[in-house]
Amino acid sequence: MVVTGLGTVNPIGLGVDDTWKQARAGVSGVGPITLFDTTEFTTKIAGEVRGLDLDSYLPRRDYRRMDRSAQFFWVATAQAMADAGLAYTEDDPAADRAGVLIGSGIGGITTTQAEMDVLRERGPGRVSPLAITKIISNMGAGLVSIDFHLFGPNSCTVTACAASANAIGDATEIIKRDDADVMVAGGTEAGICEFALAGFSNAKAVSTRNDDPQGASRPFDRHRDGFVMGEGAAVLILEEYEHAKGRGAEVYAEVLGYGMSSDGYHITLPRPGGAGAAKAMQRSLDNAGLAAADIDYINAHGTSTVANDVTETQAIKTVFGDAARSVPISSTKSMTGHLLGGAGAIESLMCLLAIRDEVVPPTINYTTPDPECDLDYVPNEAREVTVRRAMTNSFGFGGHNVALIFGSV
Repeated sequence: MVVTGLGTVNPIGLGVDDTWKQARAGVSGVGPITLFDTTEFTTKIAGEVRGLDLDSYLPRRDYRRMDRSAQFFWVATAQAMADAGLAYTEDDPAADRAGVLIGSGIGGITTTQAEMDVLRERGPGRVSPLAITKIISNMGAGLVSIDFHLFGPNSCTVTACAASANAIGDATEIIKRDDADVMVAGGTEAGICEFALAGFSNAKAVSTRNDDPQGASRPFDRHRDGFVMGEGAAVLILEEYEHAKGRGAEVYAEVLGYGMSSDGYHITLPRPGGAGAAKAMQRSLDNAGLAAADIDYINAHGTSTVANDVTETQAIKTVFGDAARSVPISSTKSMTGHLLGGAGAIESLMCLLAIRDEVVPPTINYTTPDPECDLDYVPNEAREVTVRRAMTNSFGFGGHNVALIFGSV
């Protein structure tokens, strides 16, 4: 399985080139929330997608029928399909061998909130007939399947912050079992709304560094105080190698490994010591037929929460042993914020570009080392590194752990 196309919209870029330029430069996309009034909230910052011109992609009547999360996924898919040089018509036999798999943690939660307000304030007769189709997490995949004529497998993973990593891994398995030649795979999230922010705030999960938005997401730093909500989408075009070769497609990298595990411990907290995360990482290595020393870069889950960053560090030490001290590790959530269900996809994209350009993006805002997080987190500046194989980690509420490995072709 190889990757032949990429697309993304996120807080630091409205396309792949812009995103990568900003990531390499260590630019933060976090700022004051503009999507709603935060007066009564303890957290007033997030990584919003700003400046996206939907009119350049879709007729207004179409995108107004979509939740914001589906809009992001549609745009990222359009970019990725164009990048891969793929287009299908309704009567194209190849369309039956092309599918889509989306990951989203909370789907159309902004629509849920808005329509619940309508129900309570104006009565059931005023709830939109499109409410359900905008709320359900799988609708991004459904809309992409319709509009891009993808008539193969069409599905959705909902595993919290591991959702889009699962989507990419599961899509490779679909191709492996010969149910498709091409899969549009990735994830999306648009959860920056009053309801979600209140829930995360009251769970003490998000940063309250409101006076320093761009410095708020600080994975592995001793003074981290929670994650920063982000939004956006990223899409990878996965393709069977001979199929890609046969049509002369350019290849970013190969998908080498996919590993999963469950913490089986707590609804939000990771298992102390990182045993569950370590199992997912080791299983991805086993799936790829690699040793830990073969990995040249780790894009960490690195949420900037006290518990996650410590347990992920411990998990890396468990799996990598002595090599843990030498492998460069970075968390691009320091720049994008946490895209929740879309995190695994945008971070997979970062790995692919690191392989292509032999540059590892930094962990910004790393100023004070934490004795419990004592590895090489590529602090504050990108680094030129020969990256032949890269691993990315995604861990979700409920104990869902996923690790993916990509390698140069």
